[in-house]
Amino acid sequence: MPRLFIYNVEAENKSGEAKKILHEQFEIMMKRLWYGITLPSAVLTLIFGPIVMFDQGWNKFLFVEAGRWLLIKLVFVILLYLYFISLHKIFRQQIKGIYKYSSQQLRIWNEVATILLVAITMLAVVKQSMSFVWGIVGLVLFIIALMSAIKIYKSVRSNREIEK
Repeated sequence: MPRLFIYNVEAENKSGEAKKILHEQFEIMMKRLWYGITLPSAVLTLIFGPIVMFDQGWNKFLFVEAGRWLLIKLVFVILLYLYFISLHKIFRQQIKGIYKYSSQQLRIWNEVATILLVAITMLAVVKQSMSFVWGIVGLVLFIIALMSAIKIYKSVRSNREIEK
């Protein structure tokens, strides 16, 4: 979704008919993606996630030392749902033609899901094999690498636009 938000915002820089056509096309794509994949996936995960957790008895060791990894993972999952809600807000704004965020801000926001998903996956895979401190250090380094990549992309893109 954020990638489509970025393209839709950048369509504002086009002129006349091109701008109108792009906005119409991105609106169709955003609606299909949101209502066809994103929203149903979020709802199904919200239904089946707790069912699996309670069915497998994972909820019983959530607050003991051995289950600490699952508790932290669930915090990241809650953050992912808050991210999902923020995307819905941006989605509704863009459908109305309101563009509050720049493409650069949306590029950064696009990576938030990546960071959360990497954290969730690492917690599921490594569990107690990795210390909490090393996990946080790794996540911070990953975030720095992502933000650096965004900054490099921005400067490369700016240089290309200057050359034109």
